[in-house]
Amino acid sequence: MNKEKNFISAVIYVTEDENNIENFVKKLIKILSNKFLNYEMIFVNDGCDDKIIKKIKNIVSKEKNASSVIVNMSFYQGKEISMNAGLDIAIGDFVYEFDTINIDYDINLIWDVYKKALEGNDIVNACSNKQYFTSKIFYKIFNKYSNFQYKINSNTFLILSRRAINRMGSLNKSIPYRKAILANSGLKASTIYYESNNKKKKINNRIKDERKNNAIDSLILFTNVSYKVSFIFTLAMLISILIISIYTITVFIIGKPIQGWTTIMLFLSFGFTGIFLLYTIIIKYLAIIINLVFKKVNYLIESIEKIK
Repeated sequence: MNKEKNFISAVIYVTEDENNIENFVKKLIKILSNKFLNYEMIFVNDGCDDKIIKKIKNIVSKEKNASSVIVNMSFYQGKEISMNAGLDIAIGDFVYEFDTINIDYDINLIWDVYKKALEGNDIVNACSNKQYFTSKIFYKIFNKYSNFQYKINSNTFLILSRRAINRMGSLNKSIPYRKAILANSGLKASTIYYESNNKKKKINNRIKDERKNNAIDSLILFTNVSYKVSFIFTLAMLISILIISIYTITVFIIGKPIQGWTTIMLFLSFGFTGIFLLYTIIIKYLAIIINLVFKKVNYLIESIEKIK
């Protein structure tokens, strides 16, 4: 059969998952070698066991049609930074990103994602219909309170065109959430959903903590959730203070309050109101600064179509 002539890179994030690595690498080599004339595999070692690296070397050493690279991180730095390291040395016209080696999909989905990219999509995600409850909540909040071109989701792997990779490089790569960079790139994206054929895999505590921290950082950086929460609390405080003020004045008029009680209550009420209002203003200013520093782009072009 005729093989695709586009050069393909596959960046694979490798961490503590010895049981799945052999199955993943063999299946990946099979689909890539069958479909593509030239390809490379870049394994990003983010502090995993030496046994896993030996298994990878043993498998890829028998593959003659592809070049393979192992990027050894100096220490555990997390998926976001490590995948950037692998992406920086990838030279493919299209680049696959595998941040998990747990295959819960038909291996031909890798080819389907590539074909979808050839339809003019610079970013194509493969997403399982099964998601963790916490992931569903996070993405629902993120997509609701961000103004990105397309909605992000919990993807298993994705493919990027060279244009998407160049666009990422022109944006701020210090942002701790790569999905947000892609969603804010202004390029055409698509998603293929599949039915997972495996049970949900248990996530180790290190990766779980990283995801939690990235989720909090992303909500602050890319959404107005913090401002909304602050505004709601301020509004609730204003209503509470109004009630307290009415009650305080009523007691002063018809009751016999302790000397100085009315003054103290009114002072505390308006003082707390001022504090919450100040916090709201500060959060709004910080949101504006973040927007200017991280998300400032003069203009974004999806494509240029030549008529004649």
